[in-house]
Amino acid sequence: MSLINHRRRSAKWHGASQKVGQSAAPLFLDRIDIHCEIQAVPFAQLSQMAPGESCKTIRARVIAARKMQEERFMDYKGIHCNAQMTERMLHQFAEPDASSMDMLRMAMERLKLSARAYSRILKVARTIADLEGSAQVQQQHIAEAIGFRNLDRGDWAERGI
Repeated sequence: MSLINHRRRSAKWHGASQKVGQSAAPLFLDRIDIHCEIQAVPFAQLSQMAPGESCKTIRARVIAARKMQEERFMDYKGIHCNAQMTERMLHQFAEPDASSMDMLRMAMERLKLSARAYSRILKVARTIADLEGSAQVQQQHIAEAIGFRNLDRGDWAERGI
């Protein structure tokens, strides 16, 4: 199945979501760490874009983040990256501060997110913090991780995602 969305085409997922029904599709989506809606960029905008962060710079940040994770989990057999963290490890390595926890609580309640989504948000937030070289998961990391849960927002089938 394709999760591709474009204004001029219907996504294959949209039709599948109607067949699967509203109860089964959220169970599937709950198991995906990052939800990302991609819109087509008009040519005029593409041709005028300023250069962004170079691939070399991004690669260096990813390598540094992976090294941080290797060091973090060196004493844990079979754990090599944030995605593999257990619930106990989440409390140890990805525990947000009080204001971040309040933000996460509000998102959990408003979006009616599951316990699995809670864990995935913390794992993604920990990874975002690692990419920034931050030892602590901060509010902006939680906010960005919540933003990657856009298929949990309930209207994804109507939007054609």
